[in-house]
Amino acid sequence: MSDFLPTEPYKGVRDFYPEDWARMTAIFDRVRRTLSAWGYEEYNASPLELAELYEKKTSEEIVSEQTYTFEDRGGRRVTLRPEMTPTLARMVAGKRRELVFPLRWFSMGNRFRYERPQRGRLREFYQTDVDIIGLPEGEADIEVITIADRILKSFGATGSEYVIRVNSRVLLTAACEAAGLTPEDTKVYMRILDKKAKMSSKEFTDGVAALTATNPLTLIEEDDARIRDAKTAVLATVATLKERGVASAEFDPTLTR
Repeated sequence: MSDFLPTEPYKGVRDFYPEDWARMTAIFDRVRRTLSAWGYEEYNASPLELAELYEKKTSEEIVSEQTYTFEDRGGRRVTLRPEMTPTLARMVAGKRRELVFPLRWFSMGNRFRYERPQRGRLREFYQTDVDIIGLPEGEADIEVITIADRILKSFGATGSEYVIRVNSRVLLTAACEAAGLTPEDTKVYMRILDKKAKMSSKEFTDGVAALTATNPLTLIEEDDARIRDAKTAVLATVATLKERGVASAEFDPTLTR
């Protein structure tokens, strides 16, 4: 048996030596100050959750292809959290009678996704989740996007250095229905659209053509009457954001997340 001790971390994660962690902590602290000024409270939870939670609350692609899931010594299936939303839902449901709504909560910490490591994208990553529970959807969206803009500006970024892309899942779904896509084909279309930037024009066109003769994006661009209300709503959101100082907000019909 070799006594060799590897010095490299597990593939897809990184070490933080004191200088590196001090830099990360400074970033976290600045984000915390901005969120606290907006009345948000920080919460946290263990990175270990029962696998069942993600199987019920997360997309099939993440569960089947991107999670670290294993059986513990007690025979329970456990998952390292790939995202925070299911944990948030579990926690709020557990104390819903004790909490005062609307809730403004945020969480900062590590998440894990079993993907092929890419440039700038690792299997362990740090993320800030900002959530409002108990406000109408449109108002909550505008507030969270405005906060994201303020966080970027707190680091010295100017509006000309970044773009905040805005779309509506309601709009995309309406366009897919107008194009005659079934709910299952709509999911496939969304996956293709999500990867559009990484595909050639022919690959994207062929992928859409296999599902429908009418690209839902075309209906959005042509302002089809069947999707006009949904498009008007998202354009109104962008206009409101600009009124509130988020000059970099732009409507992007290809955005699926």
